[in-house]
Amino acid sequence: MSSVQTPDPTPGDPNPGWLSEEELFTVRQRMPILYVEAVPVRTDGMGVVTEVGVLLRASEEGSISRMLVSGRVMYGESLRTALFRHLEKDLGPMAFPQLPPSPVPFQVAEYFPLPGSSVYTDARQHAVSLAYVVPVTGTCDPRQDALELTWLTPHQAASDDVAGEMEGGRGALLRSALASVGALH
Repeated sequence: MSSVQTPDPTPGDPNPGWLSEEELFTVRQRMPILYVEAVPVRTDGMGVVTEVGVLLRASEEGSISRMLVSGRVMYGESLRTALFRHLEKDLGPMAFPQLPPSPVPFQVAEYFPLPGSSVYTDARQHAVSLAYVVPVTGTCDPRQDALELTWLTPHQAASDDVAGEMEGGRGALLRSALASVGALH
């Protein structure tokens, strides 16, 4: 019986689950990539959503759009860990996200590179995203490539104007998030 040898990760690499840009490009052309997405919300004492956080980001091409917290799940990383890592990365270490007790998302969004296959598109890849609504209780200070975090009422967040500022169908995902927690009346 032969066994397949896997190369050891780079010694001392703090993120052995990361792919190089070249490896990621190759993988994106051959298989779906798993992501987590989060809709940060603020709630009142009864758990009713009062505000929804939407990020403003600039792309490498210079366009500006609204986005949700999102990112890849690394090899060997739990969904809970990935979700927390991306919330902290995008909202800062003092956001204090309240992760859901269950790793079951409110929706699974499948992004396709070709328009028309789904309401969700991503020109780079075929991706599967597990989407969560996550209350945050602390101070949010956007980091990484986020320019700002805007807090909107659920009604504002569900508007056509906000959906029009979001890429890849994420406006529809945001509306689904709000509907999943009863924030759309």
